[in-house]
Amino acid sequence: MGVADLDDYPWDSMAPFAQRARRHPDGIVDLSIGSPVDPTPAVVRDALAAATDAHAYPQTVGTPALRDAIAAWFDRRRGVPGLGRDHVLPTIGSKELVALLPTLLGLGPGDVVVHPRAAYPTYEVGARVAGAVPVACDDPGEWPDATRLVWLNSPGNPDGRVWDAAALRAARERARQLGAVLAGDECYAELGWEAPWDAQPIPSVLDPRVTGGELSGILSVYSLSKQSNLAGYRAAFVAGDPALIARLLTARKHLGLMPPGPVQAAMAAALGDDAHVEAQRERYRSRRAVLKPALEAAGFRIEHSEAGLYLWATEGRDAWESIGRLADLGILAGPGVFYGPHFPRHVRLSLTASDERVAAAARRLRGEPAPAEVVSATPSRGS
Repeated sequence: MGVADLDDYPWDSMAPFAQRARRHPDGIVDLSIGSPVDPTPAVVRDALAAATDAHAYPQTVGTPALRDAIAAWFDRRRGVPGLGRDHVLPTIGSKELVALLPTLLGLGPGDVVVHPRAAYPTYEVGARVAGAVPVACDDPGEWPDATRLVWLNSPGNPDGRVWDAAALRAARERARQLGAVLAGDECYAELGWEAPWDAQPIPSVLDPRVTGGELSGILSVYSLSKQSNLAGYRAAFVAGDPALIARLLTARKHLGLMPPGPVQAAMAAALGDDAHVEAQRERYRSRRAVLKPALEAAGFRIEHSEAGLYLWATEGRDAWESIGRLADLGILAGPGVFYGPHFPRHVRLSLTASDERVAAAARRLRGEPAPAEVVSATPSRGS
């Protein structure tokens, strides 16, 4: 299977529901894709502006300043000490790496790529583009003998599941038995909500408690889209086994996968500033505290969702019926079937809407009227 053989993009099928939601008198509340709505921090924008004289080709490997910033961030924020420049590599967002990793590692027919049962669909897409076999499985004991790449996603998209250090260590041991690369997609790791993750860091696959200090065969993938509102910058990186990083670097040089120079400067600035990350985390915490009880009052049960950017919910009916019910309330969500065939009765709702829009969604879910001033202002609101 090649790129030309991929199915239609699933989110395109949401257009009729978006139209229904826009007909609501108080406008649409879009909780579907999860695209950040809050401002990009000034420290990042200033760094980008200062780097706009970018006349030379950027470095595929990343500037020394960026690589040092990534390594320092892992030490300070993720509890992973000792990384050097040869352990890290910037990427053009994380989605391209997720989609290309099986190909960049040389996987092909007969090779198995394991991914979570509730999964970001690009894991499967990447496997199929490489000609490998995608397998949805959360139990390391059931991973097939032909497994050559394992994707973990902690906190999970869509379900917010967190793998603790013991579970990650068991996954690491199983991957080593199989001779498989273990890749942790960890882009929501700063967003822990429920105990113990509200008070302690969510562990990385590179955590010494997981690796025992031995990084061979392990990669961690991270994005600044959510913690720093840099989705439009396409700013991410991969870290881990230096031998694997070197292989990826060589392939990416041949393919011209170079993060733009100004973006690399912006990334270094973002990674060096923790204050804006804490501020953004508080925004999402506050919105979650409004939306979650409103969904429960409307008859939805929230499953997992102890961390991450989404609420994974079910009201015990077909997901498309729930999507339709929400659309009639002016709320756009995502159906569970987009994240695997195992979840035909779930929906995913993101926390990436303004405080005002999240509050509007909560009112509608509770059957409360909108304030008069909000309704009167509706004609001037865009779609």
